Amino acid sequence: MSKTLSRRFMLRAAGASLALPFLDAMSPSHLIAAPSAFKPLPSSPAAHPRLICCYVPNGVNIFKWKPEQTGADAALSPTLEPLSRHRSDMTVLSGLGHPASDGGHSGADTWLTAADLDAVAGRDYSNTISIDQRIAEVHGVATRIPSLQLSDRSGSGSAMHSHTLSFDRSGTPLPAEDSPRRLFERLFVPESDRDRQAMLNRYRLRRSILDSVGNQSKQLEKRLGKEDRNKLDEYYNSVRATEQRIERLESWIDVPKPTVDPKDLQLGSKPHDAHDRPMWLDVMLEISYLAMLTDTTRVITFQWSREAGGYGGGGENHHELSHHGGDAGMLDKLAKIDQFHTSRLARFLDLLSDTAEGEARMLDSTMVMYGSGMNSGEGGEHSPKDLPLLIAGGKSLGLKHVGHVAHDKQNHPPLANVLLTLAQKAGWENEQFADATGTLTPIAG
Repeated sequence: MSKTLSRRFMLRAAGASLALPFLDAMSPSHLIAAPSAFKPLPSSPAAHPRLICCYVPNGVNIFKWKPEQTGADAALSPTLEPLSRHRSDMTVLSGLGHPASDGGHSGADTWLTAADLDAVAGRDYSNTISIDQRIAEVHGVATRIPSLQLSDRSGSGSAMHSHTLSFDRSGTPLPAEDSPRRLFERLFVPESDRDRQAMLNRYRLRRSILDSVGNQSKQLEKRLGKEDRNKLDEYYNSVRATEQRIERLESWIDVPKPTVDPKDLQLGSKPHDAHDRPMWLDVMLEISYLAMLTDTTRVITFQWSREAGGYGGGGENHHELSHHGGDAGMLDKLAKIDQFHTSRLARFLDLLSDTAEGEARMLDSTMVMYGSGMNSGEGGEHSPKDLPLLIAGGKSLGLKHVGHVAHDKQNHPPLANVLLTLAQKAGWENEQFADATGTLTPIAG
């Protein structure tokens, strides 16, 4: 239709008026999402080890996700077909899982931590540090922002329904951003002199409060028993980490932000709008690409939707379809959502692959982890076994890509082996993370 219909448009006949349901034609044309016109930059200024972890909730239609063959020549599954251009730059890992995970809706909470959430007696929930934060400790000293946390819901959510994939040393969730516009402004829009002064005043106030808390904690420590002193020590470490973050913010406040043109970035896209959903994913990944290209950060976690939520490309209810009970029709719809997701991932890999970085490509120094912390299984159960997982990029960092590596879902290395591999390739010099037994040989080389 060439004109927009009014939402009050009525059908009238025989003296009666009937209201129409909401139609696409009732939306102003400028509100209907159009394909992104964003193009990759021709080159990246410098190569740095980078990691982005992209998470989809609720598992996948495992029948259409897993390749039938193994090895470098394995044909891609229907769900992975949108990634065909990048098959030599990626490895599909099947059969892996976190042995300590209880499944359910805690997949995002433990995907990057491998934690046993019930490990601490007397606590209903106790998480540990996520692997991205270990890598951020290595690279964050060189970047304006040590790590970015992105999601389709801002904040940190709640236990078992986290809005973030990132957890600090004490297992505290790091809040995520869901607005493309706020994210872009945070990364690339300079503060005015007035805003800069207000920020400095806030930092000084926080520092004053933390100094007072620290002094009182030291005085209190002398009066406590051993167990309470340990708890207080954890608290004090958290206070110290906050002090260090404030020091970092102050040190960067006079360093100009990179100049980035927002042209072709659809910053008004909304994560829960059926029309906007594809564009919201694309623009968040475009900003992620720009954040890494400008070396604003080298570590990003991006939860595309929280557990027990999620949408397809047209706003379909992802969680509802994940409880498919083996129904063929629901499985088919779930596979369409899965393929929609891999098509957006493919476009992001296109951006990285089409950006030159010296004699290599930006993709070669960027590791991409994509998958879910649960498997919707053959009957729609939320299983922590045989998780859908894909690793792409990172060839210049030493990652090897071998097509499809299948493991026995009942007898497999812990998924933490993958996390340890990525961390070591990013420069984290440590031999142990969570319950890892070593690196994952096929991709570690």
